[in-house]
Amino acid sequence: YLTDQLMKVQIVNEVNKDFVIEALRSIAELITYGDQHDVAFFEFFMEKQVMAEFVRILKISRTMIVSLQLLQTMSIMIQNLKSEHSIYYIFSNEHINYLITYSFDFRNEELLSYYISFLRAISGKLNKNTISLLVKTQNDEVVAFPLYVEAIRFAFHEDSMVRIAVRALTLNVYHVGDISVNKYVAAAPHDDYFLKLIKFFREQCIRLNGLVSNASTNQGPESTSSILSAVDEIEDNLYYFSDVISAGIPDVGRLITDNILKLLVFPLLLPSLRTEGFNVRHFTAIHLLYPFLLQETRICGVTSLYILCCILRIVKIKDLANTVAAALFCHLDAFMPSSDAKINGQILNDGFTHDSVAPDNGNIGREQDSLHLRVNISSVSSSSQVQSEDVLQHDCKGPHMVLRDVLLSYVTRGDDVQVLGSLSMLATLLQTKELNESMLDALGILPERKQHKKLLLQALVGEGSGEEQLFSAESMSKDGVSGEFDFYLQRLK
Repeated sequence: YLTDQLMKVQIVNEVNKDFVIEALRSIAELITYGDQHDVAFFEFFMEKQVMAEFVRILKISRTMIVSLQLLQTMSIMIQNLKSEHSIYYIFSNEHINYLITYSFDFRNEELLSYYISFLRAISGKLNKNTISLLVKTQNDEVVAFPLYVEAIRFAFHEDSMVRIAVRALTLNVYHVGDISVNKYVAAAPHDDYFLKLIKFFREQCIRLNGLVSNASTNQGPESTSSILSAVDEIEDNLYYFSDVISAGIPDVGRLITDNILKLLVFPLLLPSLRTEGFNVRHFTAIHLLYPFLLQETRICGVTSLYILCCILRIVKIKDLANTVAAALFCHLDAFMPSSDAKINGQILNDGFTHDSVAPDNGNIGREQDSLHLRVNISSVSSSSQVQSEDVLQHDCKGPHMVLRDVLLSYVTRGDDVQVLGSLSMLATLLQTKELNESMLDALGILPERKQHKKLLLQALVGEGSGEEQLFSAESMSKDGVSGEFDFYLQRLK
C-alpha cells in the first residue's frame, strides 16, 4: 500500500509532504523488521524497485524536510540490515551513488548532519566485496569513489562531530584492505587530503602554544580548561594518524611521515628548541621558505617538546622516530635555506656535512627539498665518546648549538618547566620501541644494561683476534651507529 501510494505522487509539496515523510519512515521500519523476521518484505522491496522510487521522490521534492527523512530512512535501513544479500542490493544499480552525489543544500546544518550519518552508515558495511559496488573502475583501476571523495570534503568542517564522523568513515575505507582503493586514495589528487590533515594539525599546535602563552599571564580555571581541551584535540588527531597508519597502506604511511616532518617538525618544532641567543634572522629565513607560518613560527620550546613527545608516543613509525632522533644532532641553524648556511664562513652548496657522508653535488630540483640540513658530528660511534662534561663545555648559546645539547642545557640551566619538558623528551625517546638502539647509544641515553650487553659481546670477541674486525669502523658504518646515522642524515637532507 505504501509503495503504491508513493508511486502515485507526482510532486512533493506542502500539501502531501507529511504523507511522504510518514511513508518513508514506515518503509524503513518494515524493511528492518522483515530483514530479521520475514524475507518476503525485502523481496517485495526489490521486486517493486523501491530504491529507484526513493530517488524519484528526491528529484520531485520541493521541501527540505523530505530530503531529511529520506537520508534518515536510508541510514536506518543500512545500519540495521544484517543480510549481506540485502546490502548487495542496496549498494547496486548506482542508486546509492546517486544519493551520495546529489546536490543537497548543506547550508542547512541539520541536513548536513543527516547526510554525514548516511555516509558513515554506508562505510560501516564496507568489505572487500561490497566496496566494489561503490567504485567505478577502468582497466582494473579505480577511477571514481564518490563515497570517499564526498566525505573528505567535510574533513575539516567547523563542527567537531562532522569531523569525527568523516574520520571514522575514512578508517572504514582504509581498513577494508582493497589494493585498488588503497592506490586510489594515495594517488593525486586525493593524496592532498593527508597534506591538509597535517596542516590542520599544525594549526592546532600553534593554537595550543597561544593558549599556553596566555595562561602564563592570565592563570585561572578557564585558561586551564582551554589548554586541556586543546591537548585532547591534538592527541585525538595523533591517534587518528596512528589508526590510519595501522591500516597498512605503505604510500599513506609515507605521506603522513613526510608531511609531519616537512610541515611540522622541521620548520616549526625543532627551531623552537633554542636558547636565548638564537638569532631572529633564522626565523626570517624560515618565513621565506615557509611563508604560511608567518609570525606563528615562534612557539615556545616547552610546547614543542610536548608535541614531539606526543608524536613519538602515539604515531609509531620507525622512520619518523629515527629521523627525529637524528635531527637532534643538527645545529639550531640547520633549518634554513642552504644559500644562508655557512660553516667557517663558507657557503655549503650541498648544505650538509658529516665525517662519513660524501658531498652530494646532485641537483635536487624540487622546492620542498630546498631545506638542506648541515650536520657536523665529531663522533657518534659510541655513547662513551659523547660525555656530558664535554657538552657542558660547549657554547650553550647561539645557533651553532646542537639540538641534543639544547635539551641537556634545559636540564642544567633551565627553569622547572624546561627541565620537565627536556626530561620528558629523553624519557619518551627511551620508551620509543621504534627507535634503533644505535640512536639511543649515540644520544648517550642507552640503558646501562644494554651497554653492558654490547661491551660483553665485544669482550667475547677478544683482543687481537681476527673476529674483532666485526666491530671495526667499516663494520660499524655498515651495520652499527655510523651506518644508521648515515642513512637517517641522508633522509634528513
